[in-house]
Amino acid sequence: MRRLIICLMLAAASMTATTIASAVPAHATADRQAPAPVHYRTAKIDGLDIFYREAGPADAPVVLLLHGFPTSSHMFRNLIPLLADRYHVIAPDYPGYGQSAAPDRGTYAYTFAGAADIVDKLMVHLEAKSYAMYVMDYGAPVGYRLALKHPERVSGLIIQNGNAYEEGLKEFWDPIKTYWSDGSDKSRAALSGLVTLETTKFQYTDGMEDVSRISPDNWVHDQALLDRPGNKDIQLDMLYDYRTNVPLYPDFQRFFRERKPPTLIVWGKNDYIFPEAGAHPYLKDLPDAEIHILNSGHFLLEEKLDVAAPLINDFLDRNVAKK
Repeated sequence: MRRLIICLMLAAASMTATTIASAVPAHATADRQAPAPVHYRTAKIDGLDIFYREAGPADAPVVLLLHGFPTSSHMFRNLIPLLADRYHVIAPDYPGYGQSAAPDRGTYAYTFAGAADIVDKLMVHLEAKSYAMYVMDYGAPVGYRLALKHPERVSGLIIQNGNAYEEGLKEFWDPIKTYWSDGSDKSRAALSGLVTLETTKFQYTDGMEDVSRISPDNWVHDQALLDRPGNKDIQLDMLYDYRTNVPLYPDFQRFFRERKPPTLIVWGKNDYIFPEAGAHPYLKDLPDAEIHILNSGHFLLEEKLDVAAPLINDFLDRNVAKK
């Protein structure tokens, strides 16, 4: 009797599964592909735990995603699965950001040169011999420093609200420039508001066409990391060191002119931090660059991913994908 009951139960389960499967339209499975899984990994680079997100086929062309301030590779969480069907996507967190190690600033110097060096060594560790770079905000000088080290490795550029021209350093940068010029405690203290919840939220919401599309999780997540003991001073150190990027602008521009990497510019036109004025000068050195100015703000991927992702995929497919 027990064996009969078990057989009847198995038969019923099989019929239920068949019924469910037949109820799903064929096109629902044929037309839709499951997104590629994202792996969350840590590598030991120069004795530091460097966190990175990785997805896509190991033998596919590499796309390196370089994040801005005050966030981390978290800013690419929605973009990564949309690229990983055809590309090997790598998105690291710099030291002091996201899930990477944040050593005491008394023992570790937080600089853009240092961040670029860490990313460079991570890419060597991952055996990435060439890569297209998505650069945004802080990711621009990090990526361009990397390009100066290894110009032959850059297969393409995707530039999103990341500066390489003095035309892009407008009013937002005035108090920061004061700090650059005098390095005083007073000028440093005046920048403390840049690491508060109010400013973090501002970066995500200001200039957005539809704020209802911006998840509050963004500023809650970022602010929790900014509020870690000692992180405020790490961020102020990085703001002070940003001054070292400006003298390199002519070198960055020379790289653009001489190497002429395929380039896509996708820019949020309402960004107060890196305004639209910083986007157009790229065309002086990269006249063949494709440029799209979107009605959005600083973190446009949070609002305009549905617009930006097809542009990015199309650009990569035409310029970077395996032929």
